[in-house]
Amino acid sequence: MAFFKKTKSLKEEKTALEEKNKKEFLTKDLLTNVNKFKKAFDYPANTALKLRDLHLPFYEKNITILYVEATVDTNLIDNHIVEPLLEEPDTDIEKADFVSSLIKDVLTSANAKEITSIQDAVKDLVNGNTIIVIENEEIAISVETVGFENRSVAEPTAETVIVGPKIAFIESAAVNRSLIRSLIRDPKLMCESITVGDRAPQQISVMYLKEIADPAIVEKVKKRLTEINSDTVMTLSIMEQHLEERPYSLFPSTLTTERPDRAASFLLEGHIILVMDNSPDALVVPITFWALFHTVEDQYLRMPYGNFIRIIRLFSLFVAVFTPALYIAVTTFHAEMIPTDLMLAIAATREVIPFPVFVEILIMGITFEILREAGVRVPNTLGPTIGIVGALILGQAAVEANIVSPTLVVVIAVTGLASFTIPDTSLNVAIRILGFALLLAANFLGIFGISVFLSFLIAYLVSIKSYGVPFFAPLSPHLPSSKDMLVRPPVWKQWLRPFSAFPQDKARAGKPKGDQG
Repeated sequence: MAFFKKTKSLKEEKTALEEKNKKEFLTKDLLTNVNKFKKAFDYPANTALKLRDLHLPFYEKNITILYVEATVDTNLIDNHIVEPLLEEPDTDIEKADFVSSLIKDVLTSANAKEITSIQDAVKDLVNGNTIIVIENEEIAISVETVGFENRSVAEPTAETVIVGPKIAFIESAAVNRSLIRSLIRDPKLMCESITVGDRAPQQISVMYLKEIADPAIVEKVKKRLTEINSDTVMTLSIMEQHLEERPYSLFPSTLTTERPDRAASFLLEGHIILVMDNSPDALVVPITFWALFHTVEDQYLRMPYGNFIRIIRLFSLFVAVFTPALYIAVTTFHAEMIPTDLMLAIAATREVIPFPVFVEILIMGITFEILREAGVRVPNTLGPTIGIVGALILGQAAVEANIVSPTLVVVIAVTGLASFTIPDTSLNVAIRILGFALLLAANFLGIFGISVFLSFLIAYLVSIKSYGVPFFAPLSPHLPSSKDMLVRPPVWKQWLRPFSAFPQDKARAGKPKGDQG
């Protein structure tokens, strides 16, 4: 009986949803149309909807202009809609095709279109458009008059600029698209809009280079966007969680960047960029490990300098992952691996410590994570205070109270500093979690446990994919590329795009002379 009740309830919900999504078309009665808009916005209880009734003397028609407060630029409405409609037209307006003639010959806005349903008009209204409803016409006009408040373009905050353009994305999708187009002035740079969200729809801009990006990946991304079933998707961070292929995996399948130059470089390699309002960044798909590991400064700096910094970053990644686990493995299981004098020094400092090494490392590791999170959340003026209290007072007090050994403080400090060199936030968090997992493996089986864990980890990493692109490509599986992985060649040798993204145009330019390898 309960099953039949549940089935009936699902059918009722489905019917209600179909009724809700059923389109209601405009009629020739102006008052009826305006009342439908008032009902959709609960006017006059909801004062966000603004209406302006006008009589057009030269056309002998009445119109109503509708817009939503705080979403439009009222100067655009006055200059590009009201003034042209009240002026005497320069050409004869066709009465048979009145609406099209207004758009073509009267309105001075380049972004105006015909609209026939109430639902589509409401969707345009909440996105910053102005709707013109005309007497005795079943077609309304939607004019783009977006005027959402946004901040000016500034420097990146999360991805600090050392060398390169000092500009970052802001919360306006139009500005972000403009920043990308200023770097890639190619007529084949495509920008397609997809609406996501049932209750509060948002426009997602899908950007890619038509002659480079793989059409199959583009279609797969667009299909995933259209399949999102949610009331609303407010930011790209939420969108990322809808689009990722491995929601329970420790490693991400998408990447976010707040730098337009980095987004442009991904586009030129055949990747796809997603941009939307309310998000000061862009979403990149598909990605590989190298996309998470590299920074744009690696390319901007001269080859020896960029490679040196990249090697330091790689070394820091291994330090952040393995140092605590190796410390517990060596001191607990493999004391013969380190010099006797060092082992005796470590044993002397631990003689008065009441906890086993594993508990000691766990205390310090969790404390460091608490300090890191506190440094992010506290006001900027208190940031230095948190550093002083955490690094000096707590650390020194813990050593003097015989809670932790001085050697372990050094190990945790070096590990923490090494983790700050990892550029991508998602990879940074993944590495820190892996460090705790390796601690458990090292505590039970020493270096053998670390080796077993590492074997399974590598097997997993080489098996996962991001929208069909292997995570470690073009290293594994080995595919043709410009060999820009652990180190990079000179820029003039990087004439091949990574084959891992399946680009249509596989060469950035003709093969350079003298490079026959």
